[in-house]
Amino acid sequence: MNYVLFDGPERENFLPFTFTRPVGEIRLGILNIREKWEAYLKTKVSFATEDYLSVKFPLVLEADNICINGSFLPDVKLLDAIHALDKGQALTYDGRLVAYRSDRIQDAKDFSVFRHRVLEHEPLQIKFTWDIFSKNAEALEADFAFLTKGRKSQPISGTNKLICPERIFLEEGAKAEYCMLNATDGPIYLGKNAEVWEGALIRGGLALCHNAVVKMGAKLYGANTIGPHSKVCGEVSNAVIFGYSSKGHEGYLGNAVLGEWCNIGADSNNSNLKNNYAKVRIWNYATEKFEQTGLQFCGLMMGDHSKSAINTMFNTGTVIGVNSNIYVPGFPRNFVPSFSWGGASGFSAYLPKKAFEAAEVMMARRGVVFNQIEADILNHVFELTKKWRNY
Repeated sequence: MNYVLFDGPERENFLPFTFTRPVGEIRLGILNIREKWEAYLKTKVSFATEDYLSVKFPLVLEADNICINGSFLPDVKLLDAIHALDKGQALTYDGRLVAYRSDRIQDAKDFSVFRHRVLEHEPLQIKFTWDIFSKNAEALEADFAFLTKGRKSQPISGTNKLICPERIFLEEGAKAEYCMLNATDGPIYLGKNAEVWEGALIRGGLALCHNAVVKMGAKLYGANTIGPHSKVCGEVSNAVIFGYSSKGHEGYLGNAVLGEWCNIGADSNNSNLKNNYAKVRIWNYATEKFEQTGLQFCGLMMGDHSKSAINTMFNTGTVIGVNSNIYVPGFPRNFVPSFSWGGASGFSAYLPKKAFEAAEVMMARRGVVFNQIEADILNHVFELTKKWRNY
């Protein structure tokens, strides 16, 4: 069987992160959504996504395909229900298209052509950007149970202080010395060649993905995911970092999501709670206005390749687009469009040529090439987001 993850109507609710990736490449828990499905299905999957993303994320289509909404996370019951589909059938839940079996890609907003079957249990689905961190604890628990079942952790150094060691798992090459690791409130997973430096205080859940680093004296708590090749320090609470990003110094990051190739300057902080304790509203690209999250705690959403200078302050519920650079004193506004350069005193356009020069240098430091495919995607994002820049 051939499997495809498609971007459903939820895609626009995940901007700015889905400007540069399909929904199925969003990370929460230990694995990103594609990796979760590939682990459950035991085979590779491809993507049905926006045309401008399809060179990097190509579609593989065969005579018989099971197409799965990339915003849904797998579980055993969902897998069984999907595999029970006949050709021409669709699986739905609460009026949403979960999956269908067909010889072609169908518009996810119009699935009346299929015979419907209703999923009988509530699956785990993300619908908005803030679900990425608010459902991270549940996703992390599921990934930890799936990945460690029947396996034994690599030895954990005796220099560490461990609480609930049976809920701590180290993959090959992972290191931790002279740290506090407390898995009482959630599992702690250290991926291949991940490292926790001395003096770190960690209260799970934590997914420290492969080649990621927690630096000296860091304080992490509340279901954090630190993606591959990322670095963190300071105070981090209930945050998801997709990968290749750095928050390498002191400062607070909480109830937040960072894309790839982001950098948070030293002593930068985000607010995650309003002074009047009101529920947080954040910018929604689909409706082009600020929408209610229903959450009391909601911090920073930062798209790929965006950065902040030292001592940057982010208000509660701030959304930063792709390839923006925040660098002047004071609080920037709580919606910064993609390719913006500036801060509280005003912005100018961050032209792609300059942005790409920075991206090329940053990526080369991690052994990754900034190629024409990446440039074409970001050029397209620059054009897509012009309407939100008045400079």
